[in-house]
Amino acid sequence: MLLELLEGTVSTSANRLALVSAERVWTYADLANAVEERATELATKGVEPGRVYVIDAHAEANTVIEFLAYWRTGASIAPLDPRLTRLEKSRAEEVLDGFQTDAQVILWTSGTGGLPRGVLFTLDNICASAEAVTKRLDLGSKNVWLLSLSPAHVGGLALVTRAFLSGCTLVACGSFRADIASQFIEGEGLPGSASPVTHMSLVPTQLIRLLEHRDGIQVPASFKCGLIGGAHASPDLIQQGLAAGWPLALTYGMTEMTSQVATAVPFEVKQKPGSVGRALMGTKIKIDSDGQILVQGPTLAPGYVSSTTPLADTEGWYHTGDLGHFDEDGDLWVTGRRLDRIVSGGITIDATHIEDVLCEHKGVQDACVVGIPDPEWGEIIGAWVVPTGDGLDLDLLEEYARQSFGEAKRPRVWLIGGEIPCNTNGKLERERVREALGLEARKAD
Repeated sequence: MLLELLEGTVSTSANRLALVSAERVWTYADLANAVEERATELATKGVEPGRVYVIDAHAEANTVIEFLAYWRTGASIAPLDPRLTRLEKSRAEEVLDGFQTDAQVILWTSGTGGLPRGVLFTLDNICASAEAVTKRLDLGSKNVWLLSLSPAHVGGLALVTRAFLSGCTLVACGSFRADIASQFIEGEGLPGSASPVTHMSLVPTQLIRLLEHRDGIQVPASFKCGLIGGAHASPDLIQQGLAAGWPLALTYGMTEMTSQVATAVPFEVKQKPGSVGRALMGTKIKIDSDGQILVQGPTLAPGYVSSTTPLADTEGWYHTGDLGHFDEDGDLWVTGRRLDRIVSGGITIDATHIEDVLCEHKGVQDACVVGIPDPEWGEIIGAWVVPTGDGLDLDLLEEYARQSFGEAKRPRVWLIGGEIPCNTNGKLERERVREALGLEARKAD
């Protein structure tokens, strides 16, 4: 159990700050007591070992304690992003109804619209990731991490477990806000004896908002690392961050690999902006003949919920669908993504699921969904839709999309009518669709 590992941290760090909310702080001893008390309550309410429990995962201290308490009972958890629509949540709950597993946690990848795919994570996955990242970033017990990502996603969950397993302090004060995060960096607005935040995990959109809010103000020397991942960070954004004195680390990872695969630490980013560095401890990376990135290692999840197909091929390699290459120093550069996978604001979205849900609308005969480059979100959703013979009211379609998808998954650019481009084999030519929808987006601007 993860809690048994944390007990080692408690025994050596009982009086060190473990968790900080907007109102109070918990030492590691306080946290252990709070988790034990909540676990007892859960057990009396019928929470059982081996069963999976769905939890709305807020970036707050109470959610962190809830996670640890469920684990204390021997149960597994399936955190859900509170921003999901009611339909998305119900679909995820349907998949998990009656499901039993030895996995520690189930997280969702490619969205929960349409057919959700829950990724199973073992304790070994979580601990291997925490150990490898701790070593690469040279983390220690004096670090103070801001819970800047939702713990419903792998980056947020990995942040929580990594912080506690390395004896750090975790600041969990709600959803990310640039003004509040900026105060925490300066050591302002924190209760009690909490120290300034030294580390943050950020998707590019969050870094953009921090740079805008601080408007050129240099970060203090106490801030050690802004870990950027979850979506493509443009060269211009990296240069802006470096110019403002941000110690940036660039990382490449994915849900199936329990977050990080390769990471370039701040001094490496200064020397070689854009590279994501080398593989983490225990992880191997290779590039196949098509330029696709393949990975393997102890952080690779064993599989998906309700699927007997392993994630790895017969030689143990997971095919990421991402494109990249190594430079002469052995550092990895990620150059593209498989066109049917979209990353918007750090959330990975499977285009085919969006297409399936759109095609459930009575006015839609066919649909093709792609990601369109966007300076703030990395990508936004564009949809080319072929109407049925009865025609299609775009206002009604947009209302249907609002009810069916969370904000990141909702199409923002539409192209209605015509024939969706396909090659001679009948496969969608997503690049041509992307070009057409990109033109529509520019017209709208």
